Amino acid sequence: MLPAALTGLLASAPPGVDEALELTDGLDAVLTDGLARPGAEGARALGDLAAATGSSPLAAPVREAVSSVGSGPVSAASLAALAGARTALTGAVHDALLAVLDTALGRTRAEAHAPAAPAAAPAPELEGARAWLTELAVAGWRGVDRDLAAGADAALTPLLEDPARRRLAVLLDGLGAELRAHCPLSGDQDPPARRWGDLWARAVLLAQDAFPAWPGAPAEEVSGRLLPLGADLHQHPTAFQVQVHALLEPSGGGPARLVRTSVSALKVDVLTRESVWGLVAEHAALLGALAEHRALEVEGMPLLDGGDLVWHDDRARKGEPADRFTAARLHLSGAAAPAVPALERHPARIAEPVLLEGYAAKRTTGPVPGLALDLDGARLPVSLLRSPDSSSLDVKAAASSGACIGLMRWDAGQWSVQLLGVAAKKAPAGQTHTADWALGPTDPKSASALRKSDPLGTLRERAGKLLRR
Repeated sequence: MLPAALTGLLASAPPGVDEALELTDGLDAVLTDGLARPGAEGARALGDLAAATGSSPLAAPVREAVSSVGSGPVSAASLAALAGARTALTGAVHDALLAVLDTALGRTRAEAHAPAAPAAAPAPELEGARAWLTELAVAGWRGVDRDLAAGADAALTPLLEDPARRRLAVLLDGLGAELRAHCPLSGDQDPPARRWGDLWARAVLLAQDAFPAWPGAPAEEVSGRLLPLGADLHQHPTAFQVQVHALLEPSGGGPARLVRTSVSALKVDVLTRESVWGLVAEHAALLGALAEHRALEVEGMPLLDGGDLVWHDDRARKGEPADRFTAARLHLSGAAAPAVPALERHPARIAEPVLLEGYAAKRTTGPVPGLALDLDGARLPVSLLRSPDSSSLDVKAAASSGACIGLMRWDAGQWSVQLLGVAAKKAPAGQTHTADWALGPTDPKSASALRKSDPLGTLRERAGKLLRR
């Protein structure tokens, strides 16, 4: 990225972004106090939301939903309309931010396809999720107690029986865990209203009968050379996911394409650091390529419209060694980017791969010490909160780097970069990447300690004994 383009990107947000976020904050304030008691200020916020959607297809259902709040039972249709309006606003913010980022990167993006057809019949497994989400909205975040937070467990049971509903199940599980950890709120404690509003709105839409259980049939099956750029690790006490950002060189020729692929597993909170990688060990080809810095040859891999490869390890084999920084220098600037599916249009979900070189990494002071990259006067914060303990990339390696592959993010009103891999500034210019532990610890002492303790093996042995009883 050119420093001049980066400077312009970091200078200010696109027009309308602040106003759209103010509207979502207004709805979030209502959700904090509860739809049963919106108050005068909440009523004004809901009226502003209805006015903002007045020229859109959402106008009528949002007006009806706003008029019903505080005047009687809130229907599932009203909640869906409010969640849809909020999602439309955050989607508009996403589109504005991504447009300026694509311009700064000189990146072309595919056009989005029409959404998948609605489900043909009601899905009874969603009723529990809708009921729980309605109770949350009526009670408000300040009114959630431990019993209400625990209601997520009952909604999860039928969802977990259907693999196509896994997205909603994991989302409800995570939201329920956060609510149990924070509720009941004390009188002077403010909830993370925007985050919980995001999760609630997404869950409400995923719990609608008309919303497809799966994001759509594969647009095509692709073959070619896959060059991993880095891995974004998502981890919380009950789940672990490895999302790989990569470049695909199609076997039929043409420009390289930006793609993602993910593998995930459920976990327990005692599995941390290097031990969590064993949960996805069956994806040997993918993990081997990450740990050994190799390319992958893929054949007939399903590719969704949004740029996600549906990973099948048996359709991939490890290829030749491939330096990630070299691949990024050769292909990243001209790679074709995928369209963004409708429900993924949210500013917090922007994660665009970039190559940054020639910067000075400087530690920053303040209430929370951090790190920033100085590119000819343009200061780009490093997102350190997105580095779980299962990553081998630490602050020390980042601070001594002179080049990085990362994901451009937008959160809390500013751009930042999440590091996926760094190259040391001074000789020897070694590299450190987030997925270096994919096949186990790279340090011999840590590897020996993991073999001795082997928490995953112990859990599997105990589970086997219980199943044999």
